[in-house]
Amino acid sequence: MKILGISAHYHDSAAALVVDGVPVAAVQEERLSRRKNDATFPISAIEWCLDRAGVDPSDLDAVVFYERSMLKFDRILTCALRAFPHSWRSFPNAIKNSLGEKVWVRGIITSHLGVPRRKIFFTDHHASHAAAALFSAPTRRAAILTADGVGEWATLTVGRGERRPDGAAEMTLQREIRFPHSLGMLYSTFTAYLGFAINEDEYKVMGLAAYGRPTMIEQVRTLIRSTPDGAFVLAPEYFEFQTTASRSYSSKFVDLFGPPRNPYDDIDLDSPEGRRFADCAASVQRVLEDVLVDIARQLRRETSLPDLCFGGGVALNGLANARILAESGFERVFVPPAPGDAGCALGAALYADRIYFGNPDRDVPDHPFWGPSVDAQELARASREDSHPVEELDDVPLMEAVADELAAGRIVGWMEGACEFGPRALGHRSILAAPHSREIRDRINRDIKRREEFRPFAPVVPAEAADRFFDLPPGGHRLGRFMSGVFPVRPEWRGRLAGVTHVDGSARVQVLERDMAPRLHALLEAYGRRTGIPVLLNTSFNVAGEPIVTRALEGYSTFRRCGIDLLVAGPTVVMKRGASPDRSLKEGVAWSSEGVARSGAV
Repeated sequence: MKILGISAHYHDSAAALVVDGVPVAAVQEERLSRRKNDATFPISAIEWCLDRAGVDPSDLDAVVFYERSMLKFDRILTCALRAFPHSWRSFPNAIKNSLGEKVWVRGIITSHLGVPRRKIFFTDHHASHAAAALFSAPTRRAAILTADGVGEWATLTVGRGERRPDGAAEMTLQREIRFPHSLGMLYSTFTAYLGFAINEDEYKVMGLAAYGRPTMIEQVRTLIRSTPDGAFVLAPEYFEFQTTASRSYSSKFVDLFGPPRNPYDDIDLDSPEGRRFADCAASVQRVLEDVLVDIARQLRRETSLPDLCFGGGVALNGLANARILAESGFERVFVPPAPGDAGCALGAALYADRIYFGNPDRDVPDHPFWGPSVDAQELARASREDSHPVEELDDVPLMEAVADELAAGRIVGWMEGACEFGPRALGHRSILAAPHSREIRDRINRDIKRREEFRPFAPVVPAEAADRFFDLPPGGHRLGRFMSGVFPVRPEWRGRLAGVTHVDGSARVQVLERDMAPRLHALLEAYGRRTGIPVLLNTSFNVAGEPIVTRALEGYSTFRRCGIDLLVAGPTVVMKRGASPDRSLKEGVAWSSEGVARSGAV
């Protein structure tokens, strides 16, 4: 059975194709259109997925949209009418933005793909999140938690799922919290207040929180109040997102927290104003964590299940995930590599396969690499046309050569195989560097990523060495697989891992199993033989304002425009002139190997 899943029209559109119960392709539209967080109908992503599998639209058994667009329109209309007359300015825009393609999704799918209307289905938004988390996880029975800004009406759901030995699958979302009461909207409101972009920069709030103290917890708790049944409500007088799209916080919010940050002003953490913003971030971060831990702890008591599958945009908050693992009572927490709306494309397809059609459950490969593959020859051709030195190396000498360059302080663009599905570089589209000094971190922020200096970088470490450098609790390896948890760097290593240790001594570590990305794992081992520390700084291969690179030419363009010294795509290596000694990489490998042999190093 061939099922196409689609998410679109809010942010981060995507498509995913499931054939006989197993994903075969998935990609975000932004990776092909090159427009960051592209929300348009993902026709390029759809075409790529179908081409990748050799499937014609007429061969599809079903096309599934990730939410119920008419129910979402009902929520928008209802909220606008409830808020009248305060919403009179925003009401026409809300209706205009919701009508057209956002409501008449079935007609759009039919017009683009020629698929008959009887083959087009819809899932609930949070069911898509839940299915992406449950059916892609290596667990048979699990509690389910989803949390985001808002789907149709739901903003948070809890439930349970089972994948039985006979192949039958069950998934039940038992309770939900409804708009406007939303953890995602609470956090996004603070994102906007702190001068960042909603639905894009929430992770900046999490990074800034480490520089502050949670001195405003009581003020934040004025905004969100617990209810006797273990849920929560937001105090509506502090928010405007439910009445207007122009501002998410009210004047009463500003009275409570002070003037908002101008987005065009830098955050000076040495100034009283900068410290106020950092304390504000720390406070909302702590409250978010506390609420999620309480909900997860109650869910654990209700279900008595050892595993939790957590989906939705809030599941990208690695600090909260680590606390859920440590304090809720769950032994393992599974967060998919694309827990946000892009991942709903895959979740919708899996939900339709397992639940709508009742097909036998199948194990899903436990990796994030479902997108277009890099063409090393494309890189070689482009580089030779520009007269850049190009070398083709077998795996072993390539790993030795690149490890030498990294140990010498050079920065590497790393492209390998199919690109990741989701917002994080997990070994196939990465910028890699030595993790030891703050200077190299600052250089990457300044010359490559061009982003705020308070933003941390993540480390990647082989799974077998992870506990030596990072304080991982039981279950921490699993959260680290897709860089979904923030954990302490062991104190004795913080000085030698300064480039990836955040100001609070933590790191959003990727724990890399050899079978997931064997070439990067081999590079880590080679680097470890030189330095004694098989850890590298790993950040996404892009510059500010652009999506992660997909194809070789995009990687090459980024390489040319920023401070990356060395570009690797498969066996192909391109170096900037003057980035390394005059000898070739092959000569460098021979020289390095002789030195290792003479020294007796292992």
